[in-house]
Amino acid sequence: MRVCYLIAIVCCLMNSRVWCQQQPALQKGDVIFETDFKGPDALTGWSGSAKLDPGFESAQSLAIERPTGSPVGSTIAQIPLPVEKVRGYQLYFSGMVRAENVTEKPKPWNGVKFMVPIVAESGRQWPQGQIGIGTFDWQRVVFPVRVPTDATQLSLYLGLEMVTGKVWFDNIKVTVRKLPFVPKPRANTGPVYKGHDLPRLRGAMVSPNVDEESLRLFGKEWTANLVRWQLVRHASQAKADPRDLDAYDQWLEGELKKLDTALPLCEKYGLYVVVDLHSPPGGRVTSGGYAGSDAGLFNNADCQRKFIEVWQQMAKRYKGAKAVWGYDLANEPIENAVEEGLADWQELAEQTAKAIRAIDPDHAIIVEPAQGGGPAGLQEFQPLDMPNVVYSVHMYLPHAFTHQGVHDDWKKQYRYPGEIEGIMWDKPQLEAALQPAIDFQKNYGVHIYIGEFSAIRWAPDNSAYRYLKDLIDIFEEYGWDWSYHAFREWSGWSVEHGSDRNNTAPVTEPTDRQKLLREWFAKNKKPL
Repeated sequence: MRVCYLIAIVCCLMNSRVWCQQQPALQKGDVIFETDFKGPDALTGWSGSAKLDPGFESAQSLAIERPTGSPVGSTIAQIPLPVEKVRGYQLYFSGMVRAENVTEKPKPWNGVKFMVPIVAESGRQWPQGQIGIGTFDWQRVVFPVRVPTDATQLSLYLGLEMVTGKVWFDNIKVTVRKLPFVPKPRANTGPVYKGHDLPRLRGAMVSPNVDEESLRLFGKEWTANLVRWQLVRHASQAKADPRDLDAYDQWLEGELKKLDTALPLCEKYGLYVVVDLHSPPGGRVTSGGYAGSDAGLFNNADCQRKFIEVWQQMAKRYKGAKAVWGYDLANEPIENAVEEGLADWQELAEQTAKAIRAIDPDHAIIVEPAQGGGPAGLQEFQPLDMPNVVYSVHMYLPHAFTHQGVHDDWKKQYRYPGEIEGIMWDKPQLEAALQPAIDFQKNYGVHIYIGEFSAIRWAPDNSAYRYLKDLIDIFEEYGWDWSYHAFREWSGWSVEHGSDRNNTAPVTEPTDRQKLLREWFAKNKKPL
């Protein structure tokens, strides 16, 4: 067996395990842990149920099986990792995996587990590799993990969760990908760049199939001055290989033609437009039913090149378009698996923004952080090395409240304000959740745009209204532009629908949520 905890220069060989003395600081590329499961003591240090089977290009690998008919549950082998050595570092996990007859996942996060549970004072995390089902030969799985600075426990889990079948693991390796993040605040000597000269932009996300009457109503009667326009590829459009870039081009051209038609209407009704690439090249279909900003975007060089090319093409197409406020590079980017040699989101966003700026010097470039565009993503994100960029986050915290009954049977119901998963959520707690965005704005002198926020309409006791009211008060306090999710898209988020989960028809009288939005929209100034 070769199992290495390599944080060292001077190493001593103890049996078949290599232990090493700690360096003052780790460097990019250092190996933290490595095993090929060779030798008689290959499972030393591992706990749980596992055995050794023929491996990938070797005699042994770790194998875990849950036979058909097994009781519902999980079978996991685990080993602790040296958390005290790697706090604040981004690690790169890689390994070879093959499977046989792995059944459907009850939940998207179930299935074959190549996972790194983290216990930290700031909360628990469960980052993991994205692995399919069924039967497949040896394939490489990679994913990055940023270890929180307050982490107290770090483990590696391999196995099967809530499924049956058999899985093999080999050549597991953990290396340093990035050093601890060091913020570099910078003084802003001039006015904060917003990309517009209005006091505030307030509006909503819209469906790309929205009609003229809806745009007229939203812009003229509701007096919104902003729409976030989704270039979104739904599951029915993304059944083919997500790396089929010819198919991607055909889909995107169809969506851009819709936008071409809408822009004059948006200008007519006083609506600025955010061009939101909701589905970049290479994205997998998410639990929301659309292709996301993940997968091939970070593990396929052709997809990364296409991403930059797509934005160059759109910059040429919309350069000079009066109705366009800005280009939202990627919706909720998730770096679950950044392949070695490819750009992570920080790097890819900067490359893309510079390519756009070479063509279009005027429209705002809007950038969301990984992982998933949430406020916490700004804690380890540096402003791009270029001017005239707006930074955007999406606010769906606490997710158990905002999305209750969306992806589950709604057995657990949460009210706001109130205790949600052990935390008292009220306006101060919402502001605390948004603190990374507040700090980012202050430290770097940049403008913040809340690209999405919402709460499901059936949250008990009119909770969605109170949640939205507190959030908007915070946005306004800090001078942030914002777009509600969503207007005339899905009924679950609609402020024109009531609180009855089973009633999908709009109500005749305005809801409190609709009144709230329209009260704020009434303060809007319109683009000239």
